[in-house]
Amino acid sequence: MNAAPSAANFALLLGLSFFLGLAFEDFFVQSATKRPGGIRTFPLLALAGGMLYLFDPNHFVPFTGGLLVLGAWLSIFYAGHIRERDETGEPNVGLVVLVLNVHAYLLGAIALALPNWVAVGTTVAAVLLLTGRERLHGLARRVELKEIITLGQFLILTGLVLPLLPSEPVTTLTNITPRQAWLALLVVCTLSYASYLAQHYWAPAAGGLWMAALGGLYSSTATTVVLARQIGHDEALQRDAQAGITLATGIMYLRILVIVAVFNLDLARLLLVPLLGLCLAALLICALQHSFTRPQPMAVRGKPVSRNPLALGAAAIFAAVFILTSLLSTWVKNEFGVAGIYSLAAVVGITDIDPFVLNLAQGGTSGVALGTIAAAILIATSSNNLLKAGYAAAFAGSRAVGTSIGALIFLAIAAIAAAAAMGALSSSIS
Repeated sequence: MNAAPSAANFALLLGLSFFLGLAFEDFFVQSATKRPGGIRTFPLLALAGGMLYLFDPNHFVPFTGGLLVLGAWLSIFYAGHIRERDETGEPNVGLVVLVLNVHAYLLGAIALALPNWVAVGTTVAAVLLLTGRERLHGLARRVELKEIITLGQFLILTGLVLPLLPSEPVTTLTNITPRQAWLALLVVCTLSYASYLAQHYWAPAAGGLWMAALGGLYSSTATTVVLARQIGHDEALQRDAQAGITLATGIMYLRILVIVAVFNLDLARLLLVPLLGLCLAALLICALQHSFTRPQPMAVRGKPVSRNPLALGAAAIFAAVFILTSLLSTWVKNEFGVAGIYSLAAVVGITDIDPFVLNLAQGGTSGVALGTIAAAILIATSSNNLLKAGYAAAFAGSRAVGTSIGALIFLAIAAIAAAAAMGALSSSIS
């Protein structure tokens, strides 16, 4: 707490209270009902709160007394206000006016006693919540109850389960701790959930290249299957779908880079050039596909790629696969060395590569050089691209998605070449 408030604190108090009052009057300017508060009232309340705080900054007796007086005055106003009717004939039961008056009073003490960012942050948040009423109510009407339940599940996964997990290994079969495993789950689910929300609540994301880009953030394999199926049902979608398959793979490289960077910056630096190079190559191919392929006759709305990744069942499956991958990686490394890690990378590429990548990034295979780990990750992406090429050919036909299949094979070969170079460099250093 500030022992001696400065002139800057006083100026901040006046400026923020004036800003709050200005937003208040501008928002209620078209209302015929008189409401307490405004461009003069809020600065006066803030000054009163600040002065009463300074009288006794240790026990807050005068400040608390002023708050009680303000509360009594607002209670009298609300008792009469609640008997009024709004434009729809409903009682005026809103508490926003009362809360903003209390906020203005508290702002006096906050601006003088606490760091400046607290006063600025709370006031800006209050103004945004006030002026964004229609948009926020519209959002509340659009969001389904199941999404609120999903958010509750996410809070359980982060705020309840994660702190309870031990941060030491519970078995000698792997170096990964339960907390690391759960944190890996949260990182992947957060990225996937952002894609899920965008595809379901942002209209442009449900079709075209936006769907492919967000689908790549969720799962490039699932995106490839969805787009290939769309071509199989309607060849008019060929242009966007072919480019979308390549785009989703390009986004996959960025997604892997972000996931690795969260847990292992040194490994992320090593993978930065090859993964960004592969991403740029995929984006360039996507642009060429979109530019030189004949446009579709009409826009068709696609279906979202992703399913809710925060469902507890999906989370449990991911955690189980992550632990299994960790145990298998350690065993393969101990039994077969580097060649075993590379072979496992090629195998996991035909499934979900996230658990494998996260296990390597968190040190699940101790004693392995970073270059070897980076090469294994690139091999896994290469194997995954070959799997997607097979899916595309199976669901749409090799002729319909020939350029995408060629792009995926090219990216797979490029990743293998980068892995070979990185593996050779790691061997020469060791």
